[in-house]
Amino acid sequence: MTKAARISYVIMAVLLVLIGWLHLATLLLTALFGFFALHLFSFGRSKTLGVILYLSAVVAISYGLFFFSSRAYKTLPKIASETIPAVVNYAEKQNIELPFTDYASFKTLAIKEVNESIANVGRYAREATLQIAMLIIGLVVALSLFVNAKWEVEGDPDAVKDSMYSTVVRELVTRFVSFYASFARVIGAQIIISLINTALTAVFLVWNGFPYATVIIVLTFLCGLLPIIGNLMSNTLIIGVGFTISPRMALIALIFLVAIHKLEYFLNSKIIGDRIKNPMWLTLIGLILGEKLMGIPGMILAPVVLHYIKVEASRNKMTESPLETPAPRVAADA
Repeated sequence: MTKAARISYVIMAVLLVLIGWLHLATLLLTALFGFFALHLFSFGRSKTLGVILYLSAVVAISYGLFFFSSRAYKTLPKIASETIPAVVNYAEKQNIELPFTDYASFKTLAIKEVNESIANVGRYAREATLQIAMLIIGLVVALSLFVNAKWEVEGDPDAVKDSMYSTVVRELVTRFVSFYASFARVIGAQIIISLINTALTAVFLVWNGFPYATVIIVLTFLCGLLPIIGNLMSNTLIIGVGFTISPRMALIALIFLVAIHKLEYFLNSKIIGDRIKNPMWLTLIGLILGEKLMGIPGMILAPVVLHYIKVEASRNKMTESPLETPAPRVAADA
C-alpha cells in the first residue's frame, strides 16, 4: 500500500467518525440518495434529463411527505387509541399473563404516552429545522457532484506533477467511489425488497379491509429501508391494527407476515447476494451503534458502512502472515 493510499484511508476513517460525532448522517444520506437518483434518472445518457427529472421528483416527494406527515399526525393517535385497548382486552379475556396487572391503567397510560409523544413534536422545531436544512444541503451537494465531480484544479501553477496532494486526491476519489458503490448496492437492493414487500402488504391490507391502510402502507415502505428492525416495527403495527378487526384477523396477518418474511430471505439471497451478507449479530451491532450515534439515518447507513469496510479490507492483501515463519536454513554438509 502506498503512502497516499494510507493517508486516504486515515482521512476516510476520520470523516466517518466526524459524521457520527457531529450528527451529519442526514446530510450524508440525502447526498447519497440524491446522487443515486440522479444516476437513475439520467439513464446513463443525458445529465440535463437527469437534473430535470431529479428536481421534479424532489418537488413531488416533498409535497407527498408533507401530505403524509399531516395525515399520520392525525391518524397515529387514532390507531393507538383503538389498537392498544383491543390487544389488552383480548389478553384479559384469554387470561394471558402480561408484565402488568392493572389493565385499565395500562390502557390509559399507553394511549396517553403515544398521544403526548406525537403532541410534543412541535417542541422539537429547532431540531426539525436543522434536519430540513441538512436535507436541502444534501440535495444541493448531490446535484453539484453530479454536474461536476472534479476535485483537482487543472493548470494550477503551484502544483507539480504527481504531487502528494494530487496522489492523495486520486486515492480519496477511489475511496469515495467504493463507498458510493456499497451504498448503491445495499440501498438499491433494500429499496427493491421494500417495494416488493410493500406491494404484497398493500394487497393484503386492502383485500381484508384494514383501516388506515394508506398510512400503514407508507410506513411499511419506510420501515422496510431499515434491515431487521424495520420489519418488526411495521409487522407489530399491522398485527395490532388486525386486532381492532378481530383476533382471527390478527392471526391471519401474523401468518401472512411470516410468509412474507420467509420470502424476504429468498429475495435477499437473490437480489443482494452473498457478497453483501453479514452475520445477523454483526448487522444488529451495527444498527445499534448507528442508532446511538446518528439516529434513524445511522441505522440506514450501518449496513452500508459494514459492506464498505468489508470491500476495502478485501482489496488489500497482507504482506506477511503472522502465522507464517520462515523455514530454518540447514547448513550443508562439508
